[in-house]
Amino acid sequence: MQTRLLGKTHRTVSAVGLGTWQLGADWGEVSEADAHQVLAAAADSGVTFFDTADVYGDGRSERVIGRFLKERGADHGITVATKMGRRMDQLPENYSLENFRAWTDRSRKNLGVDTLDLVQLHCPPTAVVNSDEVYDALDTLVAEGAIAHYGLSVETSEQALAAIARPNVATIQIILNAFRLKPLDAVLPAARAANVGIIARVPLASGLLTGKYTAATTFAANDHRTYNRDGSHFDVGETFSGVDYSVGLEAAARFAALAQTVDGVSPETTTAQFALAWLAQLDGVSSVIPGARSAEQAKANTAAGSLPALGDAFNAGVQEIYDSLLRADIHPRW
Repeated sequence: MQTRLLGKTHRTVSAVGLGTWQLGADWGEVSEADAHQVLAAAADSGVTFFDTADVYGDGRSERVIGRFLKERGADHGITVATKMGRRMDQLPENYSLENFRAWTDRSRKNLGVDTLDLVQLHCPPTAVVNSDEVYDALDTLVAEGAIAHYGLSVETSEQALAAIARPNVATIQIILNAFRLKPLDAVLPAARAANVGIIARVPLASGLLTGKYTAATTFAANDHRTYNRDGSHFDVGETFSGVDYSVGLEAAARFAALAQTVDGVSPETTTAQFALAWLAQLDGVSSVIPGARSAEQAKANTAAGSLPALGDAFNAGVQEIYDSLLRADIHPRW
């Protein structure tokens, strides 16, 4: 597994981490035993970065991770990033020091730690991203020892650039994958210049980039790929990266065909592994955080972190798919 520095945290983390939204049972049912197996398979395969949030399963994901890390012992070597801000209405006034203290106290209890490694504001409104008082409050949490570092998870490149300009922002989490290339234009260069880590979320476009879905594929009623396709529950860009499902199937087929042109890798390498490896190899990306619902998925995702460089021709192929099928709809929005 390749490793990267996680921005201003100065922590070294695995190039492929683990996203744990699904362990909160927000992508269909996942038992705690299965969740534990996913965490163990990832950690045993070299993953040293877990990403969670206080609203994933209303804290279930955090609690499962906390119990797992307690079993592993104090020297587990895993950095845990959590998020806060979605437990109340998305009003700027709710992003207050008082609420920050309450939310981080809850996450500390869930995770069983005195100090949270990294706390990210969870896709806040733009007014929050631009608020001096918000960053003052986050600095206070650091000074009080509740959190070691802070960052922001954002929806748009413009929000990312505004946050990167703040001196104590350690990381930015943003949707970045072969179907969402806008962050390559300005966000990644700005982050590199400011020593801000980039955490790439939704790296498989909610599974489209696995190449396994068809027009007949269905998802559980409590899976956001069913209930949020129209963006009625949260930003539609979080579901299939905002890509129309039928267009996404065409783009995924072309990506799978591109993957077959790569020499020097095992013929058993999956389309998903190519998608994760391409992303993890981008200059400026600290960690890619695919989710996994089984130990086998976790192991397969982790293997992408050790693939050889995919090269300029592959990069050009990704760009061509994006430009011809997706750019017009995706680039202006996020």
